Amino acid sequence: MRTTLPIDDDVLDKAKAVATKHQTPFRRVVNEALRIGLQAIENPPPNRPYHSHPYKMGLKAGRNPDNIQELLAQIEGEDQR
Repeated sequence: MRTTLPIDDDVLDKAKAVATKHQTPFRRVVNEALRIGLQAIENPPPNRPYHSHPYKMGLKAGRNPDNIQELLAQIEGEDQR
């Protein structure tokens, strides 16, 4: 079926480049790209949850987590205040 469709210049350039690189007709490249794109829209990949693993870093010797002001002063230095 023949139809007229406005295509953005960057998309047109990319499709022409792919057709030239693979020595494939432009029409075939556009049709395959549309099939793949429409399939991705209809059946998006499932969202997989992100998992991170905790790592115990601990405190350096001489650091006391009970007094946060003192701890920050030791880490940042008194000049940071």
